[in-house]
Amino acid sequence: MAGARGCGHRETAHVADRTQSAGRLAASDYLRQLLLKPGTYRRLWEQHVVRVRPGAINQLAVAEVLARHLSASHGSHAGSVLPHQLKDTVSRALSGQLLSRPALGMFIDAFGFTADEADRLWRLWSGTATIRVLSGSRAVPMQAEQELLQALGPRRHQSVTRHDRVYVDAEGRLGRVTSLQVIEATEAGVDRIPFLYDTSSLTLDLGEGCAGIASELRQIGPDLYATEILLARTLGVGETLTLEYTTTFAAGDPQDRFNREYRRAVVAQLENFDLRIQFHPDKLPTSLWWATWEGVDGAIVNQQLVALDSQHAAQRYLRSVQRAVVGFYWRW
Repeated sequence: MAGARGCGHRETAHVADRTQSAGRLAASDYLRQLLLKPGTYRRLWEQHVVRVRPGAINQLAVAEVLARHLSASHGSHAGSVLPHQLKDTVSRALSGQLLSRPALGMFIDAFGFTADEADRLWRLWSGTATIRVLSGSRAVPMQAEQELLQALGPRRHQSVTRHDRVYVDAEGRLGRVTSLQVIEATEAGVDRIPFLYDTSSLTLDLGEGCAGIASELRQIGPDLYATEILLARTLGVGETLTLEYTTTFAAGDPQDRFNREYRRAVVAQLENFDLRIQFHPDKLPTSLWWATWEGVDGAIVNQQLVALDSQHAAQRYLRSVQRAVVGFYWRW
């Protein structure tokens, strides 16, 4: 009996270790996203870079920010600390290899993260299961990502929150998606945002915050087109606007697997993403999964069987998503 208790204790320790390790990785992911997000944190390290690479963090520049903070905080006691001496610490922290408590505290203090962001980092670091941060390798192929950047130009806004409400009709077809999105301008004079759609899209009905659609339609892929949603007002740096719009789809075969899934591809970064799917009571799936995919055309990486609630719906919330494809798929 004593042996059984000992075994159970070791197993509990292993579970705790795994939870802690996952938490440190999640904290590293979120830390990277904070440093890559357009705004104050990114500008702090970018000012020490001669040539900025899109989507990449210059670790020596980050080490420069940390070293200067240490010098300012401790005076002569830290005056001898040079950026290259902190580069390994930065590398291990951002890769998730080793993010120690002192290192995380140093990042928080040096970059001046908000109280909410700091609290979220500490909770992730401690292994909380109530915050979900998802970071993938790539949502679309590199060539497609470059074509998107070339067609749409540099990103001038970021999403503060996004809610997608997906409705599957009585015929088992993906009927419509209503999106509620809060955007924040990262540059002055933002009067429009890009809107991507595929050939299955039928109509786009604009609501709150939307003034119209740009007349120019551009094909940027075999089945992918782009236009722009005109904003109800022009935004200055840091100003926000709530947008609401509904996309309806052309009728498809409910038995086709591509018509039995809804995916959201995040090429750069999306914060506070809430996805809800609701089925008509006369056409309920036999099974429903929440999943992540290896890119828009790739295989499923992770999946989790989920149950519908009393309103025949399922919902998932992600605090942050970066370079990943997430969504639901189902079987009849």
